[in-house]
Order: sequence, then structure tokens, then C-alpha cells
Amino acid sequence: MDTNSNQSAVDELNNCITKRRKMETVNKATVVLGAQWGDEGKGKIVDLLATDADVVCRCAGGNNAGHTVVVGEIEYDFHLLPSGIIHKNCKSVIGNGVVVHIPGLFEEAEKAKSKGLHDWKSRLLISDRAHLVFDMHQAVDGLQEMEKGKNCIGTTKKGIGPTYSSKASRSGIRVCDLVGDFEHFSNRFRSLVNVMQRTFPSLEVDVEKQLQMYKNYAEEIRPMVRDTIHYINKTLNETDKLVLVEGANATMLDIDFGTYPYVTSSNCSIGGVCTGLGVPPHKIGNVYGVVKAYTTRVGDGAFPTEQLNGTGETLQVKGQEFGVTTKRKRRCGWLDVVLLKYTQMINGFTGLAVTKLDILDDFEEIKIGVAYRHGGKLLESFPASQNILKEVEVEYETLPGWKSDISGVRKFKDLPENAQKYVRRIETLVGVPIRWVGVGKNRESIIEIF
Repeated sequence: MDTNSNQSAVDELNNCITKRRKMETVNKATVVLGAQWGDEGKGKIVDLLATDADVVCRCAGGNNAGHTVVVGEIEYDFHLLPSGIIHKNCKSVIGNGVVVHIPGLFEEAEKAKSKGLHDWKSRLLISDRAHLVFDMHQAVDGLQEMEKGKNCIGTTKKGIGPTYSSKASRSGIRVCDLVGDFEHFSNRFRSLVNVMQRTFPSLEVDVEKQLQMYKNYAEEIRPMVRDTIHYINKTLNETDKLVLVEGANATMLDIDFGTYPYVTSSNCSIGGVCTGLGVPPHKIGNVYGVVKAYTTRVGDGAFPTEQLNGTGETLQVKGQEFGVTTKRKRRCGWLDVVLLKYTQMINGFTGLAVTKLDILDDFEEIKIGVAYRHGGKLLESFPASQNILKEVEVEYETLPGWKSDISGVRKFKDLPENAQKYVRRIETLVGVPIRWVGVGKNRESIIEIF
């Protein structure tokens, strides 16, 4: 590529960044949330927006979430670390609503370091109010699933649910306890072990070994611990500072709004931003929902548009649909607009990102689920009951496919006409403008629509 071509590419990138920054509201947090059952590709959108963000925050969940960011030939899998950690001019915050498994955090960081991510400690802040996930929480997670047998939920066994249970019962232990008086921490840890062993007599914990390990961890994380509530709000009050919130999991896994009981243990919808970071509602600006061009979910639970046929298998294989955290096969089906309108109602999306559009390249026809019927009656809202959701009949709208490879396309106008029509139809049905379209794994494969 000659010098003029290089300069032209740089100018175009700078122009995109300038336009993007102007579209974000100054002194208000921009939020990226999953609009389905997770695995939508939120990490790519966060990575894109983080290029000009000052702070990127996680507000809920733990290392049960997984975000993949591909930079050139390097693929990063993040679980606790915010995706913004790869940007050297950006601070990454693990908020008070996140539950933190410290051994998992360091293991994840070491893997990223082996791929070239250095100096991450200087860019990471951990809330002093965040609760700690211990190995015993993870062991209990597995024991609870075993007890449920065929009625198990299909958790990641990362100890997330048991930790939030400890938090709710006021027996949990926070980061501030760990970096404070260690004798006080030790006493609280012993008490927590006793509480959990009374419920699960078979639970074995080497208390002294765990305490020694956490005494070492206390010194390692101490420089990263901060009152992040004060830090984020101070940043939001500064001129021209951009704060980006990276949602984990997705709205249909939200403890209140998801397909209960097949959900996670936190609020991973818009409300979790306020409770998980201490950001007041009037400080939230644009809220972007990330939508896969079809639908997937990991684990059990009703899935109205699931395709238990060749279509589902094609989506699974071509989309490489395996969970980032669990490596389990994802169940696959057509795009569900009934679901999307429900998550839009809850979150108030100001824009959408449609990812993995290229996975639909080979289909002659593509379907979109546009309505649910139950007992012959059209449903006006998304049902709470799993029993009803399992029985709904989905009404589909069929669109023609484009039967061509779009992975190399970088401008929306260059997509095949039928691909453009598919995107615009989603936009019309959901009633929210589409800002980005993803056509591949790399960060360069995101098409911005202004």
C-alpha cells in the first residue's frame, strides 16, 4: 500500500472516531448490553468504542461471562477483565456489582499477558465494595447442580450464584475486608466456611491454606483497589471524559427479567448499571443493544425459535457456537423479534449492533420470528412462565437470502441488497436504529452506519 493510501485509511479512521465521539453524550455513561441470551459479540462493540473512551467498566456478574476480542491474529478471551483493558490510554473498572474470583482474575491476566497484554495492573481498578468469590462457592455451585439432578439450571459452576446468595444473606466478604485488617478478614472467612459447611456437610475447605493464599493476594491487589463509585462519578463530571459500561451476560439472563429460573444471579440489564457502579440514572446516555443476526443460548430453558434440524446445525457449525466460558455447544435458531422488543422495552436501547451477519451467507431464505401464539391466541407480551414459553407457536416472516460472502465488506452500501434489506427489516420491526453490523471476527469487520 502506498503512502497516500495509508494516509487515506488513517484519515477515514480518525473521521469515524470523531463522528462516534460526537454521537456520545458528554458527561454521561455509554452502555453496551446483550439483547438476547448472551454471546452476542458485546466485546467487539466495547473494543470499538473503547478506542476513544477514558474508562471502561464492568457492573455485574463474574467470570461466568466471556467476551472475545480479536486484534489482528491475536484472540483475547476476557471473563473478569473489561474488554477495554487492551487500550493503554483507558482505565478499566471492576465495579461493586461484580463478584470477583481473584485466582481466576490472575489466571486470566496471565493468559492475556502471554499474548502481549502487559502493564494491565496499572490500568485496572477494583471496587472496594465488590464481593469475593471463593473456591468453596464454586464447589457449592457444583453440589447444588448435582442435588437438582435433571432439574439443574446448567450453571457455569463458577460460584456466581452462591456468592450472590452470601451477599444477600449478609455473610459475604468484600474486597475492602481483604485489603483491610487481615485478622478481621480471617474471622469472617472462618464464619463463612462454617455457614456453608452447615448447609453442605460434604464441603471440604483447607482454611489455613486458603487464608495464606489470600494474604498474598491482598498485597497483590491492594494497589488496584479503589472507591470506584467516587472515581466514576468524578470522571463523569469532568469535561470531555467518556465512560463506557460493558454489560455481561444479557437481558434474557437477568435475574428479574430473564427466562427464570434459567438465568444468572445478577441484574445484567440497564438497572445493573446504577446498582453495580453507583451511576445515577440521569448520568446514563446512549444504551446500545448487541444482537446476533440469529439467536443462540447456552444451557437449558425455553427457546421458541430454536431449530432442532439442519438449519440449527448449520448455524452452530458455521458460527462456531461454543460458549467462551463453558465451551458447551450453543443452541441455535432464527432471530426472535418478540424477544428483542421485550429487551428493548426494558433497556430503552438508543441503537443496536447486529453481529455475525456473515453466518447467514449461505441460506436461500432467512426467517425472523415476529409473533407468538399460545392456545390459538396472539400474545401481547413476552410470557413469564417457562411452561407457556415452551408451548408458544412462533409466527415467522421469511426474507430472501443473499447467497454471497460478505466477510470482506466494509461499507453498508456495499452489502448485497438482500443483506441490507434484512438489516433494515430488523430495524423496522424492533423500532431502534442499527448503528453497527458485524461481518467477521476481527475488529476491522464491524461496519459502522452513521
